[in-house]
Amino acid sequence: MSCLQRQDELSRSQELQHYAASRKVIQMNVKLLGMEGDPDLQFLLQGGDLLKVRSQSWKKTRYFRLQEDCKTMWHESKKPFRKTPTFSLYDVSALRLGRQSEGLKKYTEEQVDGRCFSIIFKGHHKNLDLMASSEEEAKQWVNSMEKMITSLNNLNHQEKTEHWILTCMTKADKNKDDKLSESEVKNFMRLINVDVDDEYTEMLFKKCDTSKTGYLSGEEIKHLYELLTDREEIDVIYGEYARTTGYMNPDNLVEFLMKEQREKASLTDAHRIIDQCEPDDAAKAKKLLSKDGFLMYLHRPETFILNPDHKDVYQDMSQPLNHYFISSSHNTYLMEDQLKGPSSTEAYVRALLKGCRCVELDCWDGSDNEPVIYHGYTLTSKILFKDVIKAIKQYAFKTSEYPVILSLENHCSVEQQQVMAYHMSSILGSALVTKPLGEGMPSTFPSPEELKGKFLIKGKRLNKLESLFKQEADTEDTDVTEEEESDDEEEVQKKKKKKLKLAKELSDMVIYCKSVHFDGFDNARNHLSFYEMSSFKEGKAKKLATESANAYIRHNVDKLSRIYPAGSRTDSSNYNPVSLWNAGCQLVALNFQTTCEDMDVNQGKFMVNGKSGYILKPAYLRDRATDFDPITLTRGEWLRHKIFHVMIISAQQLPKVSKKKSSIVDAVVKVEIHGVPADVATKETHVIHNNGFNPSWNESFQFDVYVPELALVRFLVEDYDSTSDNEFVAQCTLPFNSLQMGYRHVLLLNKSGNILPSARLFVHVMVVDA
Repeated sequence: MSCLQRQDELSRSQELQHYAASRKVIQMNVKLLGMEGDPDLQFLLQGGDLLKVRSQSWKKTRYFRLQEDCKTMWHESKKPFRKTPTFSLYDVSALRLGRQSEGLKKYTEEQVDGRCFSIIFKGHHKNLDLMASSEEEAKQWVNSMEKMITSLNNLNHQEKTEHWILTCMTKADKNKDDKLSESEVKNFMRLINVDVDDEYTEMLFKKCDTSKTGYLSGEEIKHLYELLTDREEIDVIYGEYARTTGYMNPDNLVEFLMKEQREKASLTDAHRIIDQCEPDDAAKAKKLLSKDGFLMYLHRPETFILNPDHKDVYQDMSQPLNHYFISSSHNTYLMEDQLKGPSSTEAYVRALLKGCRCVELDCWDGSDNEPVIYHGYTLTSKILFKDVIKAIKQYAFKTSEYPVILSLENHCSVEQQQVMAYHMSSILGSALVTKPLGEGMPSTFPSPEELKGKFLIKGKRLNKLESLFKQEADTEDTDVTEEEESDDEEEVQKKKKKKLKLAKELSDMVIYCKSVHFDGFDNARNHLSFYEMSSFKEGKAKKLATESANAYIRHNVDKLSRIYPAGSRTDSSNYNPVSLWNAGCQLVALNFQTTCEDMDVNQGKFMVNGKSGYILKPAYLRDRATDFDPITLTRGEWLRHKIFHVMIISAQQLPKVSKKKSSIVDAVVKVEIHGVPADVATKETHVIHNNGFNPSWNESFQFDVYVPELALVRFLVEDYDSTSDNEFVAQCTLPFNSLQMGYRHVLLLNKSGNILPSARLFVHVMVVDA
């Protein structure tokens, strides 16, 4: 037996021994999840062998099993000295049965389709492509993991906290005796992101060690949990309204809801809250709300800072398409940088599932007369055009049912353009818009409502749309102007405009989004039809938005504008989209594959209205006669000066920035306003050192917000560093007009824009007229 084989056997043996020693912990977690005796959970806890597929030659058997925390999957590694590989079920975005991933399509045969499945992760982690021994087993793995993920996501905040703390206590209990020594308590504190001195640990330990045995067990561990999760700030708020023998009665609760939360509330509402939130049956019978019930109420999703009415589609979706901000992606096919990063259909899937409604396809001639998509003249990998269209068809309307725009950057020969047209027609079918809606020549765009479930093609067209309604002969293949994508204006002037041969079949598919060169606002107003749109380089667009803001806004009342990042952004970095939205630009395209502040702001902008990818522009950005100028802000209907008061009270369960056990977050919170220049501002709290578990600030800020409809609020949590830049911990960005007032919890997101299961900010918000 080789050294690697012995190490592998030892690894599996140790894992099984560890599993056997943790039966009690498993039972506690199973009870918490309400899955006692569940066969799918038992299947995952037992585990089994799966074939891991990485390439044609790399297909190796690995043992997979759910760990005792019931949220982490363990799988063995054959690499020496490598840390045991695991992944959290919270990090799984989707499970796809069959050969749906690029890797499985490429490296496995069609006859094993039923045995294959892929685990898709949130963020930028690679897919895990696997093959089971049978179709039944593959379905079992997928169904069991999906059930576990659903169970974990259905836990309320208190249950998630208990689950997380129980997991940390299990890790701290090194000898697995279900007891915690004083040193293990100190280790546990570090695991939950708190670093305290030995004196504090000793005091806390003695307070809980009522049996005087030198270790904590049973009720003593429960007491430690209660001490750590006690919320003093909630005690203060609750105490102010709990005037009925230490409890809140329905009248007290109505007073709290109306005075603090600024909600219209009745006794009926109060009774409903008590029935749904009060955990003590005796208190519930007396129509009273305990402190635990009050905290449970504050953790209900509808009480969070985001207005629940704005989570669903609440805006008028019957306006013309160009009256909306539209979530848009640039170089959608890329997973990483623009020089040598991989291209993937998965990049389109991720963008579409985030609600993106305009995706870009850079099309080039490929072998075997099959067009490909990649970043031309670079080392980025290539993917088939038809595979991209298939992926778009499958995932376009999973998150939003509103129309998707396919923005074609066409570098193909006429022959392969005809293939492109064939693939789009055959794959997208009747969902592809190939003629104007209604009878006769339209004078304006249809609405998102009219275009539900439809695809629009943005690209070059050989003639005017009006020609469809005139008695003209068919246009043969001919030349159209092709603009160079470059941020260097002088370079563009030096280059002669290229001529592109355009296939009639592809040209005819361009209906509402015909790409044309921009020759100034006067030319556009006098000579361009409503459906003729221009793409603007980032630098040019920002210059127009600064120097000719009102003219740009009026242009965007009638036309669509697409903005794209500078060609110099080879690392796929992004620009700030806010100034372009302020100028009424609809398709402000960003690199969705890149995590950054600009993507946080973009995600926050489109978080509301059902994540439909369409946000109705304010009335003054839809008015041809508007005199709105976001730079000068002359007085008008848009000037609705508000005073924004916000208190940053506390945070709960912030994630660690570093995996090191000794690394503890020094938490600082920044509140940022993004909007018109007059509204842009940032304020920050003092630093809470060595506490990411339950830091408390109680710090108040005040902001002037002059144009509320265009403002966004970003709550940013950082790990303070006195010697270098602070490190990102978590954030949440939301439209200013979607904030609820009063005492609110703020759901925090990680760098990839995914919700952190238990992390929260607790704030108080008040908005008043200036």
